[in-house]
Amino acid sequence: MHSYKDRLYLASGYLSGLCIIIIMVVVLAQIIGRLLGFIVPSAEDISGYCLSASIFFGLAYTFRDGGHIRVTLLFQNLPPKARFAQEFFVLIIGLVLASFVCWYSWYMIWESYLFEELTQGYIPMPLWAVQVPVGLGSTGLLLAVLDALAAMLGGKLPIYTQHEGEVNLEEI
Repeated sequence: MHSYKDRLYLASGYLSGLCIIIIMVVVLAQIIGRLLGFIVPSAEDISGYCLSASIFFGLAYTFRDGGHIRVTLLFQNLPPKARFAQEFFVLIIGLVLASFVCWYSWYMIWESYLFEELTQGYIPMPLWAVQVPVGLGSTGLLLAVLDALAAMLGGKLPIYTQHEGEVNLEEI
């Protein structure tokens, strides 16, 4: 059975994929529009916003799934206690960085809302609305790092370490 956290990470991954599909539809509409003689207003802008949203929505899912790049060469042969300490130290650094990004993302969104900033382009949109996926995605990453840190405090290695030695044969 999946916990609410797993469903949150999975939903974040689905949102990331949905943003990629939106980019595909917008670019396809733009191509068809060029052939038929019409333009799709703000197509580049919308694609850029969806790309940013896709990246940030994908952070928590990718972290939880062990998809972020990890250089294991230095610590793969460490004894279990040293490896545990190393993972804990890295998660503390990750927590600080994720907290920083999360805090300032929401601060940026709040300022954009207060000053009623608009995007540039054919279709001006409230800038805060475009920035919300950045805040949500960085919050998801912060929760994923906290979840991994809580697992470590419980005496277990984080779930992302389960995929360390795997080789994806589809990539070869």
